[in-house]
Formats: sequence, structure tokens, C-alpha cells
Amino acid sequence: MKKQTFALYFGNRGFMPETLIAGARTDMVQAVTNAGFDYLMMDDQATRYGAVETRDEGLIYAQWLRAHEGEYDGVILCMPIFVDENGAIAALQEAGTPILMQAYPDEIGKMDFRYRRDAYCGKFSVTDVFYQYRVPFTVLKPHVVHPLSEAFAQNLSEFAAVCRVVKGMKKFNLGCIGARTTAFKTVRFDELTLQRYGINVESFDLSELIYKVGQLADSDTAVAEKAATLKNYSDFSQMPTKNMLTLAKIGVVIDWYIGEYHLDALALRCWNEMETILRVCPCVLLSELN
Repeated sequence: MKKQTFALYFGNRGFMPETLIAGARTDMVQAVTNAGFDYLMMDDQATRYGAVETRDEGLIYAQWLRAHEGEYDGVILCMPIFVDENGAIAALQEAGTPILMQAYPDEIGKMDFRYRRDAYCGKFSVTDVFYQYRVPFTVLKPHVVHPLSEAFAQNLSEFAAVCRVVKGMKKFNLGCIGARTTAFKTVRFDELTLQRYGINVESFDLSELIYKVGQLADSDTAVAEKAATLKNYSDFSQMPTKNMLTLAKIGVVIDWYIGEYHLDALALRCWNEMETILRVCPCVLLSELN
């Protein structure tokens, strides 16, 4: 399996010590690779110290990102100091992937001009601007964290999960079998809003599923294979054979919907026609799919 890859961004501010940026580049590479991920990092000669402060430098970084489009799963915005938010938004406004906000902590005894970071306050500034521009970003606890700490290793694991979900939800096909039951208004949703975020909904009438189940014979190979799969998955020793076969047939029909329409997930109207007409509860089928 290909490793998840993060594009690394380092912010800058003119009067802050540049040695802290060089250290951050080394720390972040070590942190990401130690956690089992891969990285992309702009050359340190592309801008001053390989970091971004001005809008022009931000545009250079944005162009570099575009050149690597499709090669990274997320961006880590590293704040080794109180970075400039204008360069950051110019660089990442169109990143198109999750962005993790990371800020270094200051150290007691190192608060003079040579070592002062002030990234704690800088993180508030950067995230506020990203919020104003409606650019999504990820913040995790603690507010400031050293890249080589155990806390940041956990942050990377969580951020990688965020990236996987976001990537998976793009061009996502959701199947809805049966209309929402009147009893549960809590599960209402807006298909058009989902579509704007790349989530397509395919809707199927429950009567069609019931009809397809009725067309399957107990002796069909697909029914026998599904029944064997279910028996291997859970205990059906107390279930009548007739109901077991009906459950297997529903599973076969659901599998057909998944394959025919390339569904990534599905919702099933499970109450109460399944119980009153087909005399089964389909919960185990959804559990087995998960």
C-alpha cells in the first residue's frame, strides 16, 4: 500500500530568527517519516529559507503545490514562529486537501530574541484568517506541540485518518434503499447539498428489493454462497431455515445494488416492512458489510 504523503509548509516572519525555520524543516521531516508517512517539501532555495512570508512567496508555494497535485493527501502548515498569515492564505487557499495547523511551543529560558517563537499567538491569527476565507483546516490538541513529541505523533495519526476520509468522500456514491420511515425524522438529509460536496445519492424503492428477493430461488448459487458467508460471520443456529434463506436473498440483492451502481456506502429502510413482509431483521447484513 502506498504511504500517505503530506506536503510540508513552513511559515516565516521577517524579524523572527531564521534558525528556527531550519530546525523546523529537520524536525518535521523526522516526525513524519518516524510516523510511517511520506512527505513533499519545497526546496529551501525556492524562497527565503524555504519558508513563506509574503504573498509573492505564497504564490510560489501555491505553484509548487499545483505541480505536485495528486501526489499529496494533506498539508501540514508548520508554524515554528509567529508566521505571516497573508503568505499562508495565498499559498494554501486552493490546496484542495485537509490542512493541519501545527505550532511550536516556546521554551522556558529561551524567550529572548534569538529563540522566541510566539507561535502560540500566531496560530490564533492564522486560523482566524483561514476561517474568514472559508478555507477548511484541522486543529488538534494541544494548541502548541513539538513535532518530535508523542503528542504530535498522535496528531499525525489522527490527521492521516482525516485525510483518508476526505479523499474517500470525493466522488462518493451513497445508496438509499427505501424511503425514510415517517417515525424517524432525525435521519432527513439534503441530496443537493451532498452533491455540492461530491457525494452522489442513488435511491431505490424498497418494493423493488422485495420483488428481486421474490425472484431468487432457495437453490440459487449466489443465495447458498451468501448464506454460508453469513453463517461464518454470526450464529444462526436458532434461526429457521426459511428466514435464513430470505436474509441471504436480501444480502444477494444488496450486493447486486452495490456492484451495479458502484456504491461506497448504503442506507437501508429496515423498519418495519422487512419484519412484517419478509419476516426478518436485516441488521446483520449491514453489520457484515461494515
